Amino acid sequence: MLRYYDDLKPKLDPSLYSLDPDEQEFFKELTGIQDDEILKHHILFIQAKAYDLYGYPCIRRFLFAKLKIARDPAYKNVIKLLQTHNDPIFLDIGCCFGNDARKLVHDGWPAENVIASDLQAGFWRYGHELFKSTPETFTAAFIPGSLNTLTSLTPLRHRISAIHASAFFHLFSEERQLVLAKRLAVLLLPKSGSIIFGQHVVMPVKGIRTESGIPQSDYSMFCHSPESWRTLWVEEVFGPHQDVRVSMYTEVTEVGGNAISDSKTSENEQSGVKFHIMSWSIRVL
Repeated sequence: MLRYYDDLKPKLDPSLYSLDPDEQEFFKELTGIQDDEILKHHILFIQAKAYDLYGYPCIRRFLFAKLKIARDPAYKNVIKLLQTHNDPIFLDIGCCFGNDARKLVHDGWPAENVIASDLQAGFWRYGHELFKSTPETFTAAFIPGSLNTLTSLTPLRHRISAIHASAFFHLFSEERQLVLAKRLAVLLLPKSGSIIFGQHVVMPVKGIRTESGIPQSDYSMFCHSPESWRTLWVEEVFGPHQDVRVSMYTEVTEVGGNAISDSKTSENEQSGVKFHIMSWSIRVL
């Protein structure tokens, strides 16, 4: 599991703050804050509290404020489920502040049919503070916890139409990624169009990645390749002996190391370290 230590955690840098026009509009609409500078200070305030709770690079680099789900190639297929599935349920694993769940609800998905989960329950609370909501005004359900928490979702076995898991799988070992994939697959509604999708770090050849961007840390990351990821789902999870047939989509984008790492220096950029981010989806045929 990814760990950051207080003596190595880089300081927050307000110059990294960035929202594109769609994100700016989204935050203004949901928070009611129309002034750009006031909105920025509001987001910086929540960022500092969240970073103190747990120092993920995505918190420091404002990736928590991005609308990843809206840019995912699979999102259009998720929205279509509102017409093709009866009362569909959406599950967001590794939800952080709940931006993606809120975007989905904003686009028409009933909030009472959304379930979110994260390793850090405090992030969900800060999400309410960030978007100026309450559990009464934003009624999506939240389940705190880790991989083992998925057992509490057993009553939803074969009932969830869409499962979103971004920046999540690469936090686990190869063995636990397989366990997680199997547990999510059991939750999926076995109906045409049901989908599991997300993004995470991969490598051209699967293996252990050691460039952490954290000097003197003992952190390493297991990364699948696009090929091994496809094998995991198509052969090991939804294998030939399963009743459900699926199709799989993958798309890999190369980004500079500093786009997602949290180095105190620009050593990743200077050394030419690159990350490969894969968008992927598995749809029931």
